[in-house]
Amino acid sequence: MGNSNFKQHYETASKTGVLQITNNKIKDIPEEVLNLSENLRNLDLSKNKISRISDEISKLKNLKQLKLDCNLIQDIPNSLTNLKKLELLNVSSNKISSLPQSFSYLTNLKQVYLSNNNFTHFPTQLYGLKNLDVVEISNNKISEVPRGMANFFAAELNLSQNEISSLPDDFHQAPRLKILKLEENCLNLDAIHPSLLRDSKLHTINLEGNLFETKQLASLEGYNEYTERYTAIKKKMF
Repeated sequence: MGNSNFKQHYETASKTGVLQITNNKIKDIPEEVLNLSENLRNLDLSKNKISRISDEISKLKNLKQLKLDCNLIQDIPNSLTNLKKLELLNVSSNKISSLPQSFSYLTNLKQVYLSNNNFTHFPTQLYGLKNLDVVEISNNKISEVPRGMANFFAAELNLSQNEISSLPDDFHQAPRLKILKLEENCLNLDAIHPSLLRDSKLHTINLEGNLFETKQLASLEGYNEYTERYTAIKKKMF
């Protein structure tokens, strides 16, 4: 993108609060972007060659949406967690393997997209974020989900295409979880705790591509309670 073209984007963004610079091979977050600190609410820098997030990102105090998917980022800096108004973060398709402990300070987050990265452990920094709605963390290398689901507040969780072989026995305690996607993992039928089907708020569980046939779920304790919730939500949709 030429300087004149970028200048036009910058001037527009200063008025609208929205800036999109995608698929332009930029390697760093432009300084001109960081100078939009007061106005910028929505920043999309996806499909570039950005390898690091500058600490200067913390200047964007009013940012609500940050899209950095399809870049070369390896780390999320602590400085990003100063964006207290952030509601959506998309860093899918990068090279990230963990989140900083300070990630839990992003208390306004509603949507977090972490798919297609290098996570080997489920990021427990997501626990305690009470405004979470959607968490996507598919296509990583996660082998298990730790206990603590009573503090996981998302309504939808996508863990498909990982290496998960076990689930915590407190999964049913997730207070708002209604949709759980676990396709293409390494789960045996006995990894599905009866409480997950019987006592949770889940109305949709996707388990295709694991080490059992999904029709075998019907033999598990709690399956009837699960199907009642599934049927009830389908009736509401039509």
